[in-house]
Amino acid sequence: MRGFSSKKLASTLLLLIGCSSFSAKADELSISRSDYQQKLQGFWLGQTIANWTGIVTEMDKIGGSGVAGKFYTREDWGTQDLPNIGGSTFPRLSLTIDWVYRGPNEIWGSDDDTDIEYIYQHLLATHQTSLLTGEQIRDGWLTHIYDERNSPLKNTAGKGENFLWVSNQRAHDLMLEGVVPPATSDPKLNEHYDMIDAQLTTEIFGLFAPGRPDAALKMAYLPIRTTARAEAALASEFYIVMHALASVVDPKLSRKQQLEWMSEQARGYLPDQSVSALMYDFVKSRYAAGIPWEQARDEVYQRYQVEEQDGYDITSRNLGCNGCVSASINFAASLVSLFFGEGDWQETVKIAVLAGWDSDNPAATWGGLLGFMEGQEGIEQIFGREFSGRYNIHRTRTGFPVSNGVDNFVDMSATGLQIIDRAVVEEMGGRIAADTWIIPAQGGSRPSRSPNKRGCVRLGFVQGDHGCSGALLALIFLILERGACYAATTTWAGKNPGVSHGLWRHVIQRFLWPHR
Repeated sequence: MRGFSSKKLASTLLLLIGCSSFSAKADELSISRSDYQQKLQGFWLGQTIANWTGIVTEMDKIGGSGVAGKFYTREDWGTQDLPNIGGSTFPRLSLTIDWVYRGPNEIWGSDDDTDIEYIYQHLLATHQTSLLTGEQIRDGWLTHIYDERNSPLKNTAGKGENFLWVSNQRAHDLMLEGVVPPATSDPKLNEHYDMIDAQLTTEIFGLFAPGRPDAALKMAYLPIRTTARAEAALASEFYIVMHALASVVDPKLSRKQQLEWMSEQARGYLPDQSVSALMYDFVKSRYAAGIPWEQARDEVYQRYQVEEQDGYDITSRNLGCNGCVSASINFAASLVSLFFGEGDWQETVKIAVLAGWDSDNPAATWGGLLGFMEGQEGIEQIFGREFSGRYNIHRTRTGFPVSNGVDNFVDMSATGLQIIDRAVVEEMGGRIAADTWIIPAQGGSRPSRSPNKRGCVRLGFVQGDHGCSGALLALIFLILERGACYAATTTWAGKNPGVSHGLWRHVIQRFLWPHR
């Protein structure tokens, strides 16, 4: 250990002696892990219900001439589903525009609005990391997503199906050619870089960093840029920030007020003159004007798809379906449902389902976010019924170690907790005390991650209820000579050990162990 003396070690260990318990300070967040797990179950259930309900109307209405030009209104809820722009309806889901249910004895199917989030969660857990590399993302996609040329899944025309479209599909094609993210979203290689794809695959990263948008955006940076650049990346980041803030809203506020605060915070992350920011300001102004949501949606169509204001230029590019899967037009539509839904789970999702364009995407986004805030039990109380908690990831993806491809929301949320445990320490400089995450508020100090290219310095996490272990281990790290290479990747659980032999062993054998 170059530059590390016994005197330094002794002085550090002395700091451990008086520290057997610790509670959150005024500038720290305290979040219950068990409560959070129930909320994660609500996230998976909420976005799944909303996703499948939104599929009924997906691409039915996109503006313009023809049958797809006349948008749905609230009066269309419960009426016959009309064909989408491809001429298809989904009678197997619902003959009418209405909720799609799966009861306790049934199984939800995965879809592209939920399954790549599942992949990212699996990769983070499998690689025991908070930050995925481009190679890990590429290999994960190629392992778990079918090549449509030889996929056993078939579309209605009998051709191979892999449930990828536009930028996701192009990124996958590039991966098959050996291209590694973020190059897979390079506009020179991927002409779909500003389409919707990243918005439906990355929201979960906000939940992996409770109360810390900075850490969430760091964790999501490369997953976003696997398929998105420019405005598509900004819209994705907006959603991620809102998800990160969902666990720290003032509980005394109404759900409407909570969402208003979260959205205003997320707006602050958007460059003021970006299309995304200007769309946010416009839709918010229309909500403030007290007009019906249908009028606001129609004005969105007129302002952006017809007049191309605020820098929106998708229409003039003459893309298929008038750019109906662009990140920006769907972001604007999602804001209509966010504001006019006023925090009501059902109303928000209903508006998203009826608003038009790629309707299952904003429906799933808000269904998941509000589902997290309500929790699984809360969603079931809203509907007055129980739902299935089983999820067939092999409906669309492959190669996961679950029985017959069927996972469940309880286990999926437990995996999420493991990822957050690591992120709390590695990315947020926090600690775990029994069943509680203690997380410095954004802007507080946190342990450094070594930027050296060897990548051999890695802060792990300690799990126990001695409270101050994470902070003290971070202190040890900080006094170590720069350039040394150490690893701390283990978990350890104890019962108010203070400086018991277990903690000593962890510090000396794990944290200070040379790993060159």
